[in-house]
Amino acid sequence: MKNYNFLFIILLGITLANCGGAKKGENTLFTFDNSNFKEHYVSQDTIELGVLNPNSKEIDSIAYFVNDKNIGFIKGSEKLSFQLKDEKLGYQYLKARVYFDGENSEATARIELVSNVQPKSLKYTIVNTYPHDTASFTEGLEFYKDTLYESTGQNGASYLRKYDYKTGRVYKQVDLDSKYFGEGITILNGKIYQLTYQEKTGFIYNADTWKLEKTFAYDKDIEGWGMTNDGKYIYQTDKTEKIWRMDPETQKMIDYINVYSGNSKIKAINELEWINGKIYTNVWTKDAIAVVNPENGSVEGVLDMSGLRKLTKAKPDDSLNGIAYNPKTKTIFVTGKNWNKMFEIKVSE
Repeated sequence: MKNYNFLFIILLGITLANCGGAKKGENTLFTFDNSNFKEHYVSQDTIELGVLNPNSKEIDSIAYFVNDKNIGFIKGSEKLSFQLKDEKLGYQYLKARVYFDGENSEATARIELVSNVQPKSLKYTIVNTYPHDTASFTEGLEFYKDTLYESTGQNGASYLRKYDYKTGRVYKQVDLDSKYFGEGITILNGKIYQLTYQEKTGFIYNADTWKLEKTFAYDKDIEGWGMTNDGKYIYQTDKTEKIWRMDPETQKMIDYINVYSGNSKIKAINELEWINGKIYTNVWTKDAIAVVNPENGSVEGVLDMSGLRKLTKAKPDDSLNGIAYNPKTKTIFVTGKNWNKMFEIKVSE
């Protein structure tokens, strides 16, 4: 893979993922033949799967699995070719179930599928600057009917608010119980969805009346971070490299992608915004925004936002966080936790 040093530095201060390559299973009868396994694979690659048979057992057949999905059944001990084009980025867990002498035994291994996309360095221009409440520990930011909504964190200071972004005048606000640390929000089908941090609880409000319609428990054992939607599904983050896709009707997680830039997984992705078919995401503690392909998790673009911090009174720990796209103006609004300013920007290559 190419080494995108410049983008790595401004984007993410990335810690490289484990580069140990494939791991052998601990099976004593059979192991995967990893002599030709590569350190990293990309979606265009094909992998040759076969097993070593150190005890010279007479093999009847082998069933192969990738991520517990059966991908083929081979008579004897011939190798199986498998194309990786339909697999998620991230670790692929391989398993071979070997049948011999009326018995069977399994061998396991792991390979890593990474992105072969070179992220573009994007630029921005500031269109306007607006005031931002320095008491707002921003977690979620989204436009709905040309009005800006914001969700904030910190126990005892978390709220959901809609306001006039030009003046800061608050139209409506709901304060969360002090036991909750508010997180991301998104608005879909006339409902406001709001996450909490480690309480594994979400809220659904009527977007017109602000009446709390439902409190739901997380479907997975994860933290709540950022949220957005594509008009049909909700997407949310959990502090890892994952972006989950949720069914808004059931609040069940139905899929996920792993976010990669080159051969590095991007952890701690945070606030999300769906913009023209891509997911724009903050990366916690980084003054950068990554543009992610929602189909495969590849980072396709990077916005270095470090220049904005210099225009604010933000402290070093006041992270860039908050992305909202205004479809009326076709501009993006960005701010940070406890920042005194919010910026309206336009993005270009």
